[in-house]
Amino acid sequence: MVALSMVLVFLLVLSRSESELDAKISSPGEATEWGDPDLSLLGSCKPAPSCKKCILSHPSCAWCKQLEVTQSVLIGFGSFVDKTVLPFVSTVPSKLRHPCPTRLERCQPPFSFHHVLSLTGDAKAFEREVGRQSVSGNLDSPEGGFDAILQAALCQEQIGWRNVSRLLVFTSDDTFHTAGDGKLGGIFMPSDGHCHLDSNGLYSRSPEFDYPSVGQVAQALSAANIQPIFAVTSATLPVYQELSKLIPKSAVGELSENSSNVVQLIMDAYNSLSSTVTLEHSPLPPGVNISYESQCGGHEKRAGEPGDRGQCNHVRINQTVNFLVTFQATRCLPGPHFLKFRALGFSEELTVELHTLCDCNCNDTQLPAPHCSDHGHLQCGVCSCDPGRLGRLCECSESELSSPDLESGCRGPNGTGPLCSGKGRCQCGRCSCSGQSSGRLCECDDASCERHEGILCGGFGLCQCGVCHCHANRTGRACECSGDMDGCVGPEGRLCSGHGHCKCNRCQCLDGYYGALCDQCPGCKTPCERHRDCAECGAFGTGLLATNCSMACAHTNVTLALAPMLDDGWCKERTLDNQLFFFLVEEEAGGRVMLRVRPQEKGADHTQAIVLGCVGGIVAVGLGLVLAYRLSVEIYDRREYKRFEKERQQPNWKQDRNPLYKSAVTTIINPRFQAPESPL
Repeated sequence: MVALSMVLVFLLVLSRSESELDAKISSPGEATEWGDPDLSLLGSCKPAPSCKKCILSHPSCAWCKQLEVTQSVLIGFGSFVDKTVLPFVSTVPSKLRHPCPTRLERCQPPFSFHHVLSLTGDAKAFEREVGRQSVSGNLDSPEGGFDAILQAALCQEQIGWRNVSRLLVFTSDDTFHTAGDGKLGGIFMPSDGHCHLDSNGLYSRSPEFDYPSVGQVAQALSAANIQPIFAVTSATLPVYQELSKLIPKSAVGELSENSSNVVQLIMDAYNSLSSTVTLEHSPLPPGVNISYESQCGGHEKRAGEPGDRGQCNHVRINQTVNFLVTFQATRCLPGPHFLKFRALGFSEELTVELHTLCDCNCNDTQLPAPHCSDHGHLQCGVCSCDPGRLGRLCECSESELSSPDLESGCRGPNGTGPLCSGKGRCQCGRCSCSGQSSGRLCECDDASCERHEGILCGGFGLCQCGVCHCHANRTGRACECSGDMDGCVGPEGRLCSGHGHCKCNRCQCLDGYYGALCDQCPGCKTPCERHRDCAECGAFGTGLLATNCSMACAHTNVTLALAPMLDDGWCKERTLDNQLFFFLVEEEAGGRVMLRVRPQEKGADHTQAIVLGCVGGIVAVGLGLVLAYRLSVEIYDRREYKRFEKERQQPNWKQDRNPLYKSAVTTIINPRFQAPESPL
């Protein structure tokens, strides 16, 4: 990508007749600063296809000389391309020397930012430096404009900024890199916010620091009191419009393709910036809030949000605007705090020393005081009532009450304790209760009763004066207990199985017993264990009680259930011969027990069949493996025999000579031997 010169212009303006203007321009690859305007030569300027040709056509044709803003202007310029690391710029040596080989004109090596000309009033020097500039190139579309802006704002001594109004004109035809993009080139260190221009005006430490963030750029411009103007093409105009919203006191204009409207663009942007007055403040201490009310002329008022800045737009020359600033402190400051106010674009500042009044000044008397019902004055935080008025807030008339101590009627019999029990206000000797409090001294609170499961009085009573009045058959401090005892009676009809007492419809078991009905203990048998022998002898005639089953199990009634649905309530036990059987225990009236037993399922002994089946399966698997092995060997042998027969039938040697035979005679020829010549 070929990057043209980018221009940064800095302007410092005081007033129309006696101000000075400092300007620095930075554009992709080029930045310009111009000198004092010669208004008498404006007629000699002619339209030109580009900004550079316009400047070079005549010393008086620089666009800054057409800005009828001030009689004194200084201008300078610098240029930027991008960081000279991959993937932003090609680091091939030949590409570094000539980054745009497809162009016929001279192309200078890429660089991050180059401060070309400090602020000066010498138009010849500016014209000379502009004529020396040429294009450069980088690889990607975004450019390193943020590096250029930050260095131009931080290097005030090198740029030559003066203590007057400052403008920075930024021209570009593409977007910008921001913080985090440097990681693509292996740059992880954030921008340190310091000036790093070397003796040649180059940003020497660009490959070491990442691009600055939008916040860093905005803070640096604001601290240096620089107002940026972004002159960009239509393709990137929406991006810079969003950027301008994040940078206070900035303007954006659309630059035509040949820069022919640059004069009108900068004049419009400058008029917009100069007609906007924005008041901002330095950081606030903790616990202090601030709000603005902007009076922009006439009866128009503009209230600002807390913590916002005050702003007036379309301010005319010699028009006065006022800002009403209100502070609110929610805590006491440990000491005085100095707060600075300034209007953006102006060098003047106002310093306010902020104190918080946290103690009463007993010499500061307020007459009359609304806090004292307008019938007394407030001194040291206490109302001193006018004659004929009584009460803590002078709210009572002496003619209406005869009590010498109005607050005595708002306290208990012994005269101690908080007024109105701390739940109301004492007005003229009588308590005015708040919330759901009631009573002469607000001693009753109908919302302070105990709760059960998060509900006042458990939902089974009414709260009156802090005490639950429960419904019938409900007891407890929160009406949490029920008078019913259905949950404590077991199947046998006994209360808590005779091992506890019923409270709030729940069994409170004696020591050694547990369970919902106190029917369990560590050494007790379960119902299944107690009735196993009776179920076995009654259903099958076997077991320990087989000989006297009728007498030992006289309290049980055993029946057979042919096809019952088994569930968790059925007992699962084993007989003496280790046979599994199931039965269900059902309690009946009169202490008798009904046992429903499932008949045993007698099945054949399959042990022999299982053993024989396992042995036969093992033998069958073994025979199958042997047969598979023999079959694979047979197939392999047949394949090899066929291949042997085929090779035997197609020999590649003569039948009368054994190819494996080697002769025992070895013939050696001496290479140096020469046979004697035969005589003629």
